[in-house]
Amino acid sequence: MMNVSQNIKTRIIILVTVLLQTGFIHAHSIEKPCNNHEPFKVLCDLCGCSTSSGSFGFGTLSNANFIGVRYIYQNFESKNGIFENSPTSKESFNTYQLWAQIPINKSFYVSANLPYQDLTRDFNNVKENINGLGDASVIGWYKLPFYKKRDADKVDFNAEREASGHSLQFGLGIKLPTGTFEERLADNINPGFQVGTGSVDGIFSLGYNYGGDKYGVNTLFSYYLKGENKNDYQFGNQFSYATNLYRSFSTEKMNIMPFVGVSGDVYDKITQYGETLADTDGSIFNASIGSELAIEKFIFGASYTLPVSQSLFGDNVESKQRVSVYVNFAL
Repeated sequence: MMNVSQNIKTRIIILVTVLLQTGFIHAHSIEKPCNNHEPFKVLCDLCGCSTSSGSFGFGTLSNANFIGVRYIYQNFESKNGIFENSPTSKESFNTYQLWAQIPINKSFYVSANLPYQDLTRDFNNVKENINGLGDASVIGWYKLPFYKKRDADKVDFNAEREASGHSLQFGLGIKLPTGTFEERLADNINPGFQVGTGSVDGIFSLGYNYGGDKYGVNTLFSYYLKGENKNDYQFGNQFSYATNLYRSFSTEKMNIMPFVGVSGDVYDKITQYGETLADTDGSIFNASIGSELAIEKFIFGASYTLPVSQSLFGDNVESKQRVSVYVNFAL
């Protein structure tokens, strides 16, 4: 299994390197200027499990439908006991994701992602690794833009209304059990140490976006209705939120969009065989910083996230940090 994981890692690194080199070699002009009226797209939690945040799956800031690859790193520390010197488990979550945003028409679009998970845990100097295809998700979106009011005292022969920069987005989606759920891992202190949930989950999202010529703000709320898997195990429902403020710097050859933001997740308790498991709920609040660079049809992005406050699984699980990098090709 380790050889398979290493091969996939190598292929992803080679692909990202080739895309980066290609983007910079051909960076002559931007075919499509940035449109700050586009919202962040928040997808479902990548690992599909309790400690995997649903609030960090940002899509591109640029005005582009895309297909791309994204790498996400998360690490956790879980304490096995109630004492200060209780043994701890250190967990690293690596996610390699194919994702895309496909337009249907001016009002509707679809976002989808397919992750590959590579998870490692070190407990009492014993390392354990699990890897494989994660849970895929598909979300359909409807965008409702708002327009500026027309001056009643002026005659305007232009039939096209002027956008105000404000819009709402409504998302409805599903997460599929394409990842394997292992019941033997369910008793871990961190139940999120799973490739998949083994369940079908519903995704409901509501977003607000404002974009001006230089500044923009995006807010998105998502609720994940978790289903029960064949092992009679059900992760708790999850509420995720994210707000980001960005600034656009444009030249003839590129567009740079740095951003800062906050995000968080609230998790309900896990149930198994119809019984609620104690100390399996929690919440986390994060701060993020990042940037996106658009050159021609290539979009490069990176973000870094640190928890500001958290209380996960009776304070026995601690999230340390998250790092995300991606390369997209605009369609």
